Amino acid sequence: MKTQAENSKNRKKSVIENFADLTGEISNTFRFLAETGCRGFDCSKESIETVKKWGSSFFLPETLPEIRMSLDDCRRCKLSKGRKNIVFGEGDPHAKLVFIGEAPGYDEDQKGLPFVGAAGQLLTKIIQSMNLTRDKVYICNIIKCRPPGNRNPEPDEIETCMPFLSRQLLVIKPDFICTLGAIAAQSLLKTTTPVSRLKGRFHDYNGIKVMPTYHPAYLLRNPDKKRDVWDDMKKLMKEYKY
Repeated sequence: MKTQAENSKNRKKSVIENFADLTGEISNTFRFLAETGCRGFDCSKESIETVKKWGSSFFLPETLPEIRMSLDDCRRCKLSKGRKNIVFGEGDPHAKLVFIGEAPGYDEDQKGLPFVGAAGQLLTKIIQSMNLTRDKVYICNIIKCRPPGNRNPEPDEIETCMPFLSRQLLVIKPDFICTLGAIAAQSLLKTTTPVSRLKGRFHDYNGIKVMPTYHPAYLLRNPDKKRDVWDDMKKLMKEYKY
């Protein structure tokens, strides 16, 4: 039988593990505040209540709405200057499959929702071809604000935003992730390997099976690659237990 000291030690260990991914966000936030000359900030009532829980012996896991609340009107990186809406993500909060793109585009920035433009319509068709619907999966991006002119996200922007995605994945606990495009795959898997060499086989992210494939926007420009993506989806479907 475990002693009271052992039980207390295990509880402390659990709290520490729950905070592992939060440290990245805290570090990035304070660094950005310092760089912009800020020497203090005000907290909302909701944020103060969240902080109060941190010191308790019983720490409840986060929820997606709480992560979105912690983003608030995010000003942690330079992308906040040109965006209209933060694109957090949408879908089943307990989805077995999560699709991750690289960044919102114009339509996503206007509506605050992921993959709603032409590339999003193609992604919807891919999901339907897998005998799924958008509300049965979760869809998000590596970063949550549109880069100017739809340029690629820069390393500092990815570094600043990734802790929020990590927290989302901790909450959702998917069995599978499908990364869309090179930046999504390389950022999540921490590699510089081209997506053409990553695709077609499963990789690991914290015990989650990851299938990289081409981005739907790339398929719109290169329709001959659609068969390659479908081959990837068939491998994913074979592992997916409906």
